[in-house]
Amino acid sequence: MTMEYATRWRAASRIPAEPDKPYVIEKGEGDRAHLFGDLITVYAGGEQTENAFNFFTVEGPKGDIIPAHVHAETYEVFYVTQGAVRLFVEDLEGEQIERVLTPGDFGFVPKNCPHAYRMERHHSQVVGVAAGPGGTFERFFETLGTPAEGLGLPVEPFVPEPRKFGVVPREYDVRFLPDHQWRTS
Repeated sequence: MTMEYATRWRAASRIPAEPDKPYVIEKGEGDRAHLFGDLITVYAGGEQTENAFNFFTVEGPKGDIIPAHVHAETYEVFYVTQGAVRLFVEDLEGEQIERVLTPGDFGFVPKNCPHAYRMERHHSQVVGVAAGPGGTFERFFETLGTPAEGLGLPVEPFVPEPRKFGVVPREYDVRFLPDHQWRTS
């Protein structure tokens, strides 16, 4: 039997809201959201870890680049478990790095470094962890995207209204860089 909890974000969640409850979640049964063509599943967030870190997966089809963005107070990791993901990162000196990550590959993005990614193969999956002094940003996915009840990818990509991109930086440590240019391929 799987327990469900009410949270301030959802009427029903498999993730307990208190940081002192151990729990186990079956594959895919975390808090899910659709954003662009991807399915994001949160397994642990700030409310469980006292804002120390979050843990989530992003699954998606081969597609467009996720918009360039930066986290002023948050470090982020990308660990690919399926498919291939192209990671774009710019360091603090302006040097741009582009790498295709395949299963078992790991990418680290320090705070204040612009970054983006693109799924290079269908059925790609990234495990993400974010941590930093500013807390965690996992509820950004539901705020910018839309909560998802099902386990699959969105039938149609969910593209947020432009005004939502301006709201997110005030609530979460995610600032989009719409004019950012990648000099790599």
